[in-house]
Amino acid sequence: MPIEKAAYAFQMNGMPIACRHIGNGHINSTFKIDTDAGAEYVLQKINKYVFKDPVSLMRNAGAITDFIRQKVNDPRLALHFITTQDGKFYHEDEDGEFWRMYDFVGGFCLDTPECEEDFYQSALAFGRFQQQLSDFPAETLTETIPEFHNTVDRFRQFKEAVKADPEGRLDGVREEVAFLLAREERGTCLQRMRENGELPLRVTHNDTKLNNVLLDRKTRKSLCVLDLDTVMPGLSVHDFGDSIRFGAATAAEDEKDVSKMSMDLHLFEVYTRGFLESATALTEQEIKMLPMGAFVMTLEVATRFLKDYLEGDHYFKVDYPEHNLVRARTQIALVADMEKKMADMERIVAEVAAEVRK
Repeated sequence: MPIEKAAYAFQMNGMPIACRHIGNGHINSTFKIDTDAGAEYVLQKINKYVFKDPVSLMRNAGAITDFIRQKVNDPRLALHFITTQDGKFYHEDEDGEFWRMYDFVGGFCLDTPECEEDFYQSALAFGRFQQQLSDFPAETLTETIPEFHNTVDRFRQFKEAVKADPEGRLDGVREEVAFLLAREERGTCLQRMRENGELPLRVTHNDTKLNNVLLDRKTRKSLCVLDLDTVMPGLSVHDFGDSIRFGAATAAEDEKDVSKMSMDLHLFEVYTRGFLESATALTEQEIKMLPMGAFVMTLEVATRFLKDYLEGDHYFKVDYPEHNLVRARTQIALVADMEKKMADMERIVAEVAAEVRK
């Protein structure tokens, strides 16, 4: 059986006695392995159709988790990948499938916050992730998804889709296209600051949702960050911004009634406080640009949804023909609301930063 054979490739404590499927992820296949020595592990088959370079992916993940583990006194505060019998962070089986294993930690995850403390704990976790890796040489990591948050390139691709209009859908979305293109200059500012060296290159997670934070079952406090598949060099403000785009929004990403979509300033402050309390190595410029990170990430995602709609929905999974258009419109509504609240966002960041950096 491929699962059992893959498990034996890793340096486990004891022999496997039980294996069961766990989790509800849509990309990787995940299993819990129990051994006769009482050890518990998570075994995952990496989806190589989604992640084209699993070797580099695991090289990145293994390097940063080893780095973090040297800094923590509680092993639950960092994933611990188990190496194979020949010392690798991954195993390639005879069918060309890639597997990885790490220690099982008995915490839990949430898809959405059940209270604002959950959102705060998420901020602490991702801020701590930034802090723990603030002295890691980010340039040594592989960019597993090239130009992922390069908004200059994202807008280039978007304009090509608008020009080509391969599905004949442009006439129905000209207002949305105009809205996005009118914000291209502002939306590419962080990329230009990165290229000019005004914002430092950091190790970034690039999927900073609450369900990627492991919480303690007893205390409900954050333990560590999960799902390191998209870890690569980037900007701290992108990680912050994507958390706000998702966690401080007042409606779902595919809410059809865009009047329900806005940004909750209170939740913005909650997350900002947690992030800055733990990410103490951020520069003054990074802190100043946190609100812009939220704006840019939301604008970027809006262009990606609308581009996919124009091209026939090849990238994002859709449940009905207008699904990507609905998503694009909610993100546009969120961008518009952020524009109205930008001064308040900047004030909140400045006040929180002054308080936590006393």
